[in-house]
Amino acid sequence: MTRRSAVGLGTIVFVALAWYMLTTATGAISSGRFPSPHEFWLALRQAMTTGYADATLLVHAVHSLKLVVSGFLVAVAIGIPLGLLMGWSRRAEALINPVFLLIRPIPPLAWIPLAILWLGLGDAAKIMVIFFAAFVPSVINTSTGVRIIEPAMIEAARMLGIGRVRFVREVLFPAALPMIFTGLRLSLQASWTTLVAAELVGALAGLGRVLNVAQQDIFPAMILVGMLAVSILGWASTRVLALAEMRIMPWLSLEGGR
Repeated sequence: MTRRSAVGLGTIVFVALAWYMLTTATGAISSGRFPSPHEFWLALRQAMTTGYADATLLVHAVHSLKLVVSGFLVAVAIGIPLGLLMGWSRRAEALINPVFLLIRPIPPLAWIPLAILWLGLGDAAKIMVIFFAAFVPSVINTSTGVRIIEPAMIEAARMLGIGRVRFVREVLFPAALPMIFTGLRLSLQASWTTLVAAELVGALAGLGRVLNVAQQDIFPAMILVGMLAVSILGWASTRVLALAEMRIMPWLSLEGGR
């Protein structure tokens, strides 16, 4: 076990002991405000077996994951090419940037009323909100990655007579990849933080619905179950992205990257 893993495990053990002492052992925190470990376990077992809010926890989690992946993929499919274009072409940046600067300060949750008005209360509206959360970091970091490419690299490509399409594929895109992946991580995190709020409105399934129903039922243990599920899914998806990054850019680990 590495030192970092040992510290992480120690932190988890400390938090678990403090949780037990404050709720079960001393009763310093009432169960109406924060559940005990036993109450949390009972709520987790209920969510996993008989279900809660009309479905099991697995069904809710899969539904939320589909929404996040859909919004995230659409955002990066549009955001990365747009960022490459804005970063490389002054003319394109002058044309697109004014519109982008208008959209950028708008909080993703502010799109909820329009999303419902345009797309109704179904999943499409929630995907639209997640899209706007993931779109901005993707564009910003991709365009930044293009702008910081060393001029010597661009000049060398020109001296070799590389065509425009080949230049984008073999020089521009690979050189911008580190910043692109930074944008992907930020976009994915923004997708998860926006998900729950998007699902609080008219959701028939999903972790946001679990949290909403648990709040209405005054069920703190189930609220904690929903929060933990979001946390685990967010962490797992971030790890998958990190593994993809290391596979695509293996030199990062050799240079002391993640």
